[in-house]
Amino acid sequence: METTVQEKLRHLPDKPGVYLMKNERGEVIYVGKAISLRNRVRSYFQKGQAQSPKTLVMVPKIVDLDWLVTDTELEALMLECNLIKKYKPHYNVRLRDDKHYPYLCVTTAEPFPRVIVVRRSRQDGNRYFGPYVDTTAMRESLRLIRKVFHTRSCNKKLTGIDHDRPCLNYHLGQCDAPCAGSITREAYAAQVEDTCLFLEGRQDSLAKHLEREMLAASENLEFERAARLRDQIQSVRIVAERQRVISTDETDQDVIAITQEYASACVQVLFVRTGKLVGQDHFFLDGTADESVETSLHEFIKQYYRDATHVAKELLVSHEPDEKDILENWLSVKRGSKVTIIHPKRGVKRKLVDMAAENAIMAAQRENQRQLEDDTESAEDLSDLREVLGMEKTPHRIETYDISNTQGIESVGSMVVFEGGVPAKSQYRRFRIRTGDTPDDYRMMHEVILRRLVQSASGDPKFEVLPDLIVIDGGKGQLHSALQAMADAGRSLPIISLAKRLEEVYTPASTHPILLPRTSRALRLLQRTRDEAHRFALSYHQKLRDKAAKKSILDGVPGIGDARRKALVRKFGSVMGVKQASIEELTAVPGMTKSTAQAVYDALHTDE
Repeated sequence: METTVQEKLRHLPDKPGVYLMKNERGEVIYVGKAISLRNRVRSYFQKGQAQSPKTLVMVPKIVDLDWLVTDTELEALMLECNLIKKYKPHYNVRLRDDKHYPYLCVTTAEPFPRVIVVRRSRQDGNRYFGPYVDTTAMRESLRLIRKVFHTRSCNKKLTGIDHDRPCLNYHLGQCDAPCAGSITREAYAAQVEDTCLFLEGRQDSLAKHLEREMLAASENLEFERAARLRDQIQSVRIVAERQRVISTDETDQDVIAITQEYASACVQVLFVRTGKLVGQDHFFLDGTADESVETSLHEFIKQYYRDATHVAKELLVSHEPDEKDILENWLSVKRGSKVTIIHPKRGVKRKLVDMAAENAIMAAQRENQRQLEDDTESAEDLSDLREVLGMEKTPHRIETYDISNTQGIESVGSMVVFEGGVPAKSQYRRFRIRTGDTPDDYRMMHEVILRRLVQSASGDPKFEVLPDLIVIDGGKGQLHSALQAMADAGRSLPIISLAKRLEEVYTPASTHPILLPRTSRALRLLQRTRDEAHRFALSYHQKLRDKAAKKSILDGVPGIGDARRKALVRKFGSVMGVKQASIEELTAVPGMTKSTAQAVYDALHTDE
């Protein structure tokens, strides 16, 4: 055992908290929680203690550990969730985050909320619904919301005292034009609340609420409003009829079933709202090979509901998860009311769990078959590449490099990694070109390859593993620059280049390029790596260009931060408008002082 670990084991507190195990590179390889940090962490290193195969492999790699003390085990659970998401430790069970389904966001933090499509849910005061697996159904819901509830879709910053001219959506009957003062904030808020009821899947409750409003409007002789409410009720009921009724229980339920029959555990979730199945999805867990199904289910619930936009009142599960009580307490805190985890043995609830379990098995079978097909295809691609290039062994790790710039401005380089014929995105790297102001692809490629190899030689863990093959995007010139960089770094690695025009393959040993047939498996693999390197470089280049484009001359003025700059541009329309303003007009802008107004005026009139 490392001396550092021995020393820290003596100082472990007998309190609840979270512990982090680290390897020799300082990477967090495991995160756990404990009621007593002293007892739990010491148990890993006690001789004769029965350990799982995973723990037996992990413990020799632990060279350091840290811990964080909490007041309660519930706080430790919440902290553990955050740290697992942050570090993605290798030996933890991890929810595979390879699906980025969209959400619908109701921007309730704004005076007049909108309904927009986003890719991530955030804790920002807005309400999120989703994620939506079926994006076509999501778009249909969005269209219906604008038609029925008239929520706005523009990006205007409304305050409630706006008097703009209504846009086309108002004339099409898809917005009530709060920008023109055509609807009060209270009335618009009521429409937004109806929208949220619809998105929660509570169509029956919404229909009853709209019926009451329709009758009230009719009694008040507001026949035009009553007719509009009648149309809304009809649209809501059409949506409700599409949903499958699977229970007479009107409690919100998430039905969760797990299977570990294949390499990765598969979890199926059915979303039941007021007795109707409104959606379903499946997820995969990595690192479950040596874990019990109860532990794997515990980890799924913990990681999935950490970012979930909605927690159902009941969780119906196929197995009783470890530490069920503390999970219930944590979920109840997130929901704001009591949450119960139920492992049903019979009846309607058991049938729901069996339905989810059957779907979980089928999803796992499909994923396993797809993985087998992908592995076979990748192996054939790599074998063909080895034969084409005359390599002694099949290249497992391929690194591909590309350069992106606009006339030498914001020049960047990219390194993408394919392992076993598939992208290893966690190992992608990008480089901001440091030398030269003029566009010179050869010089820039030389810099990127040299920096990559020098970093490897210095022991940088991000560049520790060397490739079996380097692929350069370009022709003979780029290949020569890369070869010179390898010579300067004192390295010799297999390397080729791929020219885009005729897809020619250049090698150091050949004076003429290799022209592969368009149907070649090797060529298709090289093209995939080259296109991915190009995409990665271009996205970084565009990000830097966009950042540079957003810079304003106001950014360099003393006393002018982001808030004041936005206030000035909002008031005068542009930097040119700010320049044309007098010192008195600048001082009148909210947040400005006379001294900052003078500084802005002087900065914009320096040339004069």
